[in-house]
Amino acid sequence: MGFVFADETGIKSRPALVISADKYHAGRQEVIIAAITSNVKRVLLGDHIVSQWQESGLLHPSVVTGVIRTVKQPMVQRRLGTMTVNDMQNVDTNLSTVLGLQQG
Repeated sequence: MGFVFADETGIKSRPALVISADKYHAGRQEVIIAAITSNVKRVLLGDHIVSQWQESGLLHPSVVTGVIRTVKQPMVQRRLGTMTVNDMQNVDTNLSTVLGLQQG
């Protein structure tokens, strides 16, 4: 998937995790994604080190970051794989924390 860097200086093809639901996609031309990086040495609040990265179709050890954005559906070039249930639950928890959605 290609998306613009945070400083908007360029575009590079990068993996991303689609975090929006199919119902969302049905009524919109956009997809909500979380960025994925292979920089596993830098883990910040909201980030999750993917424990089963190979099973998920990723090419390298990776981190799903707390960096989320909305992109147009045509920007999604191809599907690499599917995040495992365990990793997806951890991503959900981390994103809930970042977005202030956790109860308590």
